[in-house]
Amino acid sequence: MAPSLAFALAFALLVNGVIGNIECENLKKESCAYAVSSSGKRCVLEKHVRRSGVEEYACATSEIVADKLKNLIESDDCIKACGLDRSALGISSDSLLESCFAAKLCSNECYGKCPNIVDLYFNLAAGEGVYLPKLCETKGGKGRREMTEIKSSGNAAESPEYPKGVNFLYSPSPAPF
Repeated sequence: MAPSLAFALAFALLVNGVIGNIECENLKKESCAYAVSSSGKRCVLEKHVRRSGVEEYACATSEIVADKLKNLIESDDCIKACGLDRSALGISSDSLLESCFAAKLCSNECYGKCPNIVDLYFNLAAGEGVYLPKLCETKGGKGRREMTEIKSSGNAAESPEYPKGVNFLYSPSPAPF
């Protein structure tokens, strides 16, 4: 019995190492977007175009850390309930501007049952100066002001003072090589 116990233990460790740890670079296009690696970093789908014009997709590890989430490939139910697309490239807050997306994100099916997606968009909204629960309270036709805040994320910096006589309308041509 000792050899079979040792084999079972070795097999369990092997399976845990293979299945238990998600590495973004090992995920396929169909499961990359909205996944969280074993280190807690979010996976992101990237598109690369070869010189021949052929498009290739690759899953990469982003620097965005998920809050209290690890080893997760988002379910198809949550992708559908939240109005997301598995072939989405990168991570962006732009979709928060779309009222249809915001309505799905704030729905009970998504907001109440898909903590990974809510965590991601909570942080994206916060980065734009918007509090997601407040956006969800005002969803529908009333959420326009919060979405407008995302469009104009912050004050524009004042233009710097340049010394008199500096003209940026013309620049000298570079010397030939």
